[in-house]
Amino acid sequence: MSKQSVLVNFVQALAAVILGNVAYFLLAPTFPPIARHHPFHFDVGMLVDFWLCLVAYGLIRTARKWK
Repeated sequence: MSKQSVLVNFVQALAAVILGNVAYFLLAPTFPPIARHHPFHFDVGMLVDFWLCLVAYGLIRTARKWK
């Protein structure tokens, strides 16, 4: 695995985390109270945030393959 491919994967993962968190914080006020994250606790809100990051990563990877 080359340095460039590692850097590309890192940038994709970082972008996915940033986009997923932005989406979560924009949508969080519309979520039911159980789906909101409480700091320093493992809860449903953290799973929702993780899922949004995972979706963002999938979209980024799919978009790169379409090029």
